[in-house]
Amino acid sequence: MLLKAILEEKKDKGVFDKRTQKSISLDKAINRCQQVDGVRLTDEEAGVIRHLDAMRDAEQHWHLIVEEGILYHNARAAVTLIDDLLQRVFDEVLADHLPVRVLPISAEPPMALDLLVDKEYERISALLKPGRRATAEAKARVRTLLATEAIADADAAEIREDDVRRVTRGIREGKSREQVFPKLTGYTSDVQGEGIGVEVRLVKEGGMPVTYTSEPDIDTAAIRMVDLEKKFYMGAYDLADRAKIPRNPAMALRRHLGLDANDDKFSHLFVLGSQKVLRYSDNALRAMNEAKKIVDLERIWQSHRTIPCNRPQKAPSCDQLGCVAPVE
Repeated sequence: MLLKAILEEKKDKGVFDKRTQKSISLDKAINRCQQVDGVRLTDEEAGVIRHLDAMRDAEQHWHLIVEEGILYHNARAAVTLIDDLLQRVFDEVLADHLPVRVLPISAEPPMALDLLVDKEYERISALLKPGRRATAEAKARVRTLLATEAIADADAAEIREDDVRRVTRGIREGKSREQVFPKLTGYTSDVQGEGIGVEVRLVKEGGMPVTYTSEPDIDTAAIRMVDLEKKFYMGAYDLADRAKIPRNPAMALRRHLGLDANDDKFSHLFVLGSQKVLRYSDNALRAMNEAKKIVDLERIWQSHRTIPCNRPQKAPSCDQLGCVAPVE
């Protein structure tokens, strides 16, 4: 609701989907808040929200066990984010609306996210030792860590039992935490203050590379199923409209940035029988929004437009920043 209030305050596209006649989803609200000037929700801030949403969904459909340290960390990170957004957009502080006596507190000193994840991984590993008969409890804790991966990747927000089984198998085989949960490697949190005034913000320090594959090999500890249609949901025209760039210059800018490379970061080619459809992700939209601030779209168009084969002129070479596409 806070994100939707922000979109209304900024007079964005609104919070209702004309096609479904319903309020936009949380994912759409997050994506829009990452694009709107004056808000610019960071990836880490978006991760806090997606993490809480993944935890809620997992608890509704299955069973979670959340350690006190992780529970307090999540609650405090959410409070910090809400306070940051109120100040950033409305020039208000959370204390003006919420008495400090109801803020989350913990008897344990707050710990950074990476330490909490390591400790929980050790608990799960111990529960899965032969003879313990604690697989159900271990899986409940695994779901909590899988929900935590939503911090690093929006596609990890949905928890499937196939994922739980793969993770459990990887832990039983003695895989390291970095192998089983590679997306969490490099993520920690900056904890400042003490008592009620503590602040928790996520920090990314760089992590292990993650490879998406449709055919996992036997050495893979855990694979998260990704809904590609959800990740790559924009067609070329929709991408241009969202970036607020005319469609022809948008095509040239895509070529300039190499967004049509079908690399599963910016774009993915869907094959439906005899039809092939290239669709784009939020990464492509962010790349176009950043590029249009620093390049001359008219010169991009002149260098990367399609020239009819019956015309002898040659396109001028591209002299704009970030060009990755060769000009024929």
